[in-house]
Amino acid sequence: MGITKAEFVTSNTDVKKCPQGNWPEYAFIGRSNVGKSSLINMLTDRKQLAKTSQKPGKTQLINHFIINDTWYLVDLPGYGYAQRGKEGRENIRRIIESYILGRRELTNLFVLLDCRHEPQKIDLAFMEWLGEHAIPFAIIFTKTDKISKAKLQENMQLYAEKMLEVWEELPPVLTSSAEKKEGRDEILHFIEAINRQLKN
Repeated sequence: MGITKAEFVTSNTDVKKCPQGNWPEYAFIGRSNVGKSSLINMLTDRKQLAKTSQKPGKTQLINHFIINDTWYLVDLPGYGYAQRGKEGRENIRRIIESYILGRRELTNLFVLLDCRHEPQKIDLAFMEWLGEHAIPFAIIFTKTDKISKAKLQENMQLYAEKMLEVWEELPPVLTSSAEKKEGRDEILHFIEAINRQLKN
């Protein structure tokens, strides 16, 4: 699938104010500084569609972008940013949960994991929560240009082993490097395949 059109539509903290209609929505989420904005810009081939920042915790809103006039890409706030303070973290958690649990149009959630790190408790707990609520999701390991292929495989295997302690089967797994523009075709193909299924 080629992306010929990608436009910002709206930002808000209230799921009730998300765009009306029933186009499928593909949301992206991960811990702060996982490379979410860079990945979104790489996928859409737009340098500044999602605002990137050196400072973690920049995204604090539900951001909707309309893609090819047929589906929405949704940029969700990052979770687990410690310096936000308890009240700030609670507020972000509320925004994330209200969208994920309350948005009927959510078709698939992409959970971004920094491939350089071994399994993190916060990510495992978040994915377990998604499983408990039967939310369809796929994993994207980001920043694959930052480590060797062998180390990448090792870390992915560690995640698989850890998840299989509680999961019967694993969600789909993709990899990406925004820097090297790798993984773009696979992720867009994944979205396109779901869109095709929905049409049928």
